[in-house]
Amino acid sequence: MSPNATLRDLLKQYRNGTITEDEALGAIEGLRIAAVEGMARIDTGRAVRCGMPEVVLAEGKDPDVFAEIMITHTTAAGRCIATRVSPEQVTALRERIGATALSLDYREPARALVLARKPAPEKSGGIVAILTAGTSDIRVAEEARLIAEEMGCEVRTAYDVGVAGIHRLFSALKGLIGAHVFVVAAGREGTLPAIVSGLVDRPVIGVPVSTGYGYMGAGEAALASMLQSCSVLSVVNIDAGFTAGAFAAQIANMVADDA
Repeated sequence: MSPNATLRDLLKQYRNGTITEDEALGAIEGLRIAAVEGMARIDTGRAVRCGMPEVVLAEGKDPDVFAEIMITHTTAAGRCIATRVSPEQVTALRERIGATALSLDYREPARALVLARKPAPEKSGGIVAILTAGTSDIRVAEEARLIAEEMGCEVRTAYDVGVAGIHRLFSALKGLIGAHVFVVAAGREGTLPAIVSGLVDRPVIGVPVSTGYGYMGAGEAALASMLQSCSVLSVVNIDAGFTAGAFAAQIANMVADDA
């Protein structure tokens, strides 16, 4: 049974006889909430209900509490993602899982990790392209990449193709044309998403990144620029790699389902 099965998938599997009534009931029971020491209420059924994994924002959490949340969720749901993790939180989690059957995949560039007791979801057929204007934007792009991959998508990337050397973009796009949706991360003046949107016939999601300095620095100018784009694109919040990756994966998976 797929670790990220939707309710529709579960019903089809039960109807086709590939899972038992008890297995279907167990998956649906995942819609319930698990509590951790009276401090956290974990949505263990998000993957079943929404088709996307649960993601824990590690920022600001005590390392031991963070580790407990991750282990509790992974034990119940099979896989759990954490974003904005610190080295101290990674260390605490490694110490807690010890020699258990849980596996930890730490993606340092993304400041994110996946804790798992089940294999990664099967490929959905959805294809997400992710571009960055500069190398400083890669950290946000890699967060988007992790989420999209955890939702079953193939991810293709082209980094450091911004408008300061716009000739870099055109050759990079050749390898991405087959994508169902484009995620474009850019800081400073944030021009790249609008340019990409004017060149491709697919949805484009702009991600302003908190690079830049001076007046309207830290992503504010990039956000304003993307919101004022004369080409058609959607825009997420500053540094919101998770949101962009999940939204892109939803689009790509819908296209793949209809193919």
